Amino acid sequence: MLSGAGCALFLPFFDGRPGKLPAGILLLALCGAIVYSLLQILAAFRYLAVRPPSLFRSDPISILKPLSGLDLDLESNLRTFFEQEYPAFEILFAVRKEDDPAAEVVSRLQREYPNVSSRLVITGEPPYPNAKVFSLDRMLALANNDLVVMSDSDIRVTPDLLRTVAAEFQDPHLGVATCPYCAVPGASFWSRLEATGMNTDFWGSALVARMLEGMHFAVGPTIAARRGVLQSIGGFERLKDYLAEDFVMGKFAAEAGHGVILSSYIVEHHIGCAMLHQNIEHRLRWARSTRRSRPAGYVGQLFTMPIPLALLVWATAPAWWPVVPLTLIVRVVAAYTVSARVLRAKLNWLLLPIEDLLGFCFWIAGFFGNTISWRGRRYRLFSDGRFELIPSREN
Repeated sequence: MLSGAGCALFLPFFDGRPGKLPAGILLLALCGAIVYSLLQILAAFRYLAVRPPSLFRSDPISILKPLSGLDLDLESNLRTFFEQEYPAFEILFAVRKEDDPAAEVVSRLQREYPNVSSRLVITGEPPYPNAKVFSLDRMLALANNDLVVMSDSDIRVTPDLLRTVAAEFQDPHLGVATCPYCAVPGASFWSRLEATGMNTDFWGSALVARMLEGMHFAVGPTIAARRGVLQSIGGFERLKDYLAEDFVMGKFAAEAGHGVILSSYIVEHHIGCAMLHQNIEHRLRWARSTRRSRPAGYVGQLFTMPIPLALLVWATAPAWWPVVPLTLIVRVVAAYTVSARVLRAKLNWLLLPIEDLLGFCFWIAGFFGNTISWRGRRYRLFSDGRFELIPSREN
């Protein structure tokens, strides 16, 4: 119904003449993008309608924290996990080497919170491409509890994280829960642009996928899972060669018949102050890995970009300029609903069209190339989402 009504608004502009064929095709794509924006609004309200259950049982929880170097505000981020208002939990941290500066931050916090059970694990160099998976595997082997929360170093939470997660896992059929995140930018312009895209386009798309398909995936950087569920899908050994290990963790769990949900708890993802070259590397890594994790879904991302499509329609058929303000209104409402209502994020609205245009360029770039840069090393991506380190002589 929505798609028919949306397209009907534009039919007078499309007369089928050969000269207007490219513009007509773009207009049909724009119709789809506007409908998709409306679906984001609906999906956001569907998510908000779910209320977390009450907590009746406080099962012990293990928090797994892979670390590597000093992220911005690392100590402040980690402190929030020591301050959980929950009766039974432990925190395990992992670094590759004893002289990693993150180890000293952990030591200070351990002295500051002596009543919190915590442990630092020295993993050594990973024997396979995904160093994060290796750290998680080493920590899980030493964890005492069945329910684990795997969280990146740049995450900040409130004291009720574990209470919320424990309440959701009272459902015995639940195997994996992925926490949405509100991206908190650093001071750089590129960081603010990236946060704008995460808080609008990325989570809008995830909410639509949840509404239309159900949760058949997980999204880092904070995931809760049962140890038994991880073992049933082959453990971290099965995830070690995938770049998007979070995505396939949820995918494999759903395929094995375990429940996967988008948690009601929203974390803060502090993305730091990336400069231009770092931002480019990150976005290309994200685009190229997404194309291999969900090939059809990646092509469909075209419909998440209404502003670039509207500008292309206007450029090919100037008389159709009304599509631009109409599209902008729909896009702003969808972005507001996802960012402000769901994630409770603050946006600089002037950055939204800039980010949409930049995101469109990176989406196109994602179709090309099969290498990525990650923490100073280069990797080669394969069509099934696996990746391998490129020896230095090939760089």
